[in-house]
Amino acid sequence: MNIILLGPPGAGKGTQARHLVDARGMVQLSTGDMLREAKDSGTEMGKVVAEIMARGELVTDEIVIGLIREKLETVNGNGFIFDGFPRTLGQADALGSLLAEEGQSLDAVIEMEVDDDALVQRITARSTCANCGEVYNDITKPVPADGKCTACGGTEFKRRADDNEDSLKTRLMEYYKKTSPLIGYYYAKDMLTKVDGLGEIGEVQQAISKALDN
Repeated sequence: MNIILLGPPGAGKGTQARHLVDARGMVQLSTGDMLREAKDSGTEMGKVVAEIMARGELVTDEIVIGLIREKLETVNGNGFIFDGFPRTLGQADALGSLLAEEGQSLDAVIEMEVDDDALVQRITARSTCANCGEVYNDITKPVPADGKCTACGGTEFKRRADDNEDSLKTRLMEYYKKTSPLIGYYYAKDMLTKVDGLGEIGEVQQAISKALDN
């Protein structure tokens, strides 16, 4: 099963993707992670990515599709979770063509809906374990009293510099401008399921699992 997780910054896509990896043996394909991995790999593709990123330029869709193709052909799992891609209608078409070429298909698109004001409140209270990336929140999931990460035991936590109200509103506007057309695109293909992205983590997990099982 191959799926896309859609949602604005901070909606919890990464958290839910990790759950699906653990629970269903799926493989998370995060474009950010793939680009960083490629940049450090020393391969020909990696050198191209490193040069582009060093110049501060955006990596082309063709390169990202190439990285995804490599993963589809070399990584085994019970399907893929596309996190952070596609972001535009052009990328959606490119992904559909790539999957068809590889003899695969897209089975579901999960949109994690949020209330913008509530999302800003949640994200400005967010911190992560510097060691493993486990996410905490001052309100809903504070760092344990003993100062140790529940996932790995790490004791260092950090906040993203852009997890502030002004930056978040800018990122949300960019998301809605570029990515929201995908909602209608996949709705027309009868692939879209909406879930409440601001529910408790377990509730969101259950809603996504129900959507995939149906």
